[in-house]
Amino acid sequence: MGETVGGDKCPCLRSLLDRCYGKRHASEVQPDETENGEALRQPPSTPRLLPPPVPASKGETPDGDMYTALWPFHARAEEELSFEMGDRFKILSRTGEWWNAAKVTPNGQIVGKGFVPYNYLARGETAEAQPWYFGKMNRLEAVNLLLSPENGRGTFLVRLSEREHVDYVLSVKSDNKVKHFKILQNAEGLYCLNERNSFTTLMGLIDYYKTHSFSIIEKLTEGCRRKEPKPQDLSHSTVDEWELPKEEFTLGKLLGTGYFADVYEGLWKNQVRVAIKVLKNKENVNYREFQLETQILKKLRHKHLISLLAICTTEDSYYIVTELMEKGNLLNFLRGTEGRRLDMSSLLDMACQVADGMAHLESQKSIHRDLAARNVLVGDNLICKVADFGLARVTKEPFYISEDKKIPYKWCAPEAISHGRFSTKSDIWSFGVLLYEILTYGGVPYPVYNNNEVYKLITSGYRMPCPENCPKSVYNVMLSCWRDSPEDRPPFSFLRQQLEKFNKYDMD
Repeated sequence: MGETVGGDKCPCLRSLLDRCYGKRHASEVQPDETENGEALRQPPSTPRLLPPPVPASKGETPDGDMYTALWPFHARAEEELSFEMGDRFKILSRTGEWWNAAKVTPNGQIVGKGFVPYNYLARGETAEAQPWYFGKMNRLEAVNLLLSPENGRGTFLVRLSEREHVDYVLSVKSDNKVKHFKILQNAEGLYCLNERNSFTTLMGLIDYYKTHSFSIIEKLTEGCRRKEPKPQDLSHSTVDEWELPKEEFTLGKLLGTGYFADVYEGLWKNQVRVAIKVLKNKENVNYREFQLETQILKKLRHKHLISLLAICTTEDSYYIVTELMEKGNLLNFLRGTEGRRLDMSSLLDMACQVADGMAHLESQKSIHRDLAARNVLVGDNLICKVADFGLARVTKEPFYISEDKKIPYKWCAPEAISHGRFSTKSDIWSFGVLLYEILTYGGVPYPVYNNNEVYKLITSGYRMPCPENCPKSVYNVMLSCWRDSPEDRPPFSFLRQQLEKFNKYDMD
């Protein structure tokens, strides 16, 4: 990405099972604020500094196609290339998330060729190659990383904000808090935190504040340690050929069981941890529909959607293989010790992440059909991803009007319950209920009512009351999700923007 300007399971899997089983550039740059609203102001006497641009590395071509490895990688397929941190590459071609590259020695000699995961590399000596640059990351992830015990005062990172109209953000640890500063770009194209000090590169800005007083935090110290990313596929060989033999997978601990499947932690070729959903009643699966739907799901890639990695279609069972999320589902997480410690800002951040993932599904004209806290997964640094594990077949009206307790009446829009009419707008109704779950730390919706009572209540105009300590503005977002007419419910893109706006503690 280079330098810019500043100012715990499978998405839409419901669709698969349904079809398989049946039918600021400002003139005056203002400092950011702290978590308690105090302005973080720069020292008034610091001089203006304009360092020259960072020169290109030896051997780097004018078009910048020399890259450096940020982490080691061990090849998982014959056509892939193993490498160590610091190895340099000339990129031969770019296709999707695996690039064809040549490993090059300091004197320019090519010592190997093969496919490498793009997210393990950074271009030359740009900002993204620096150990303190974390790429696109939301506030909650940054806070959880920086507050780790091994990080001292002044530990920092630079990230690309997920919020609209905000680019680079400098996040810095100060005692037991994290402060966030917008990195802006002035009219001359220089990077700055205030009007007094401007820099031609992000590296120049960071180097300066390592030796000069930085607001109340004094000086920047060390960059936060970056965690090795996950490749977006099991290997390059599974990008297109992702129907794999069952023998390549090993089932481990049972993570959950549901109406249609059991979910296990597992291993692929004894080296990659995954989640494996083993479908029940395989004889009812339409193989052709299963293939068609998984082809669509495999292409749905987004930071806040669980990735489908592979499938197995053997005689005795069907496997659906996805990435593994370390902290399990959002519902259980919110009810646990770690979840109950979250403040309102963190809760709203989680809701923003879910809305972001759903906005992507919305843009791809995909429908979830079972959006709820139990179907959102939580990973390291509290990243949230929309998933779908274990809902029964829901598009058929007879199934929906039954008294089967597995049917999620309390999350369903009225039109979905009465007529099986599922759409993005019914997903938005469900998001309103999920928002209630988040703000009540995993509370049960309509806690004193049964399924039949809930349907009668919502069709007569009843809506759940505002949760305790929930801001009125956020409650109004819930109510907008529960409008009677589907056409009157706002899109997910708007919901995401509104929640970002209301999250006053996120100072990006």
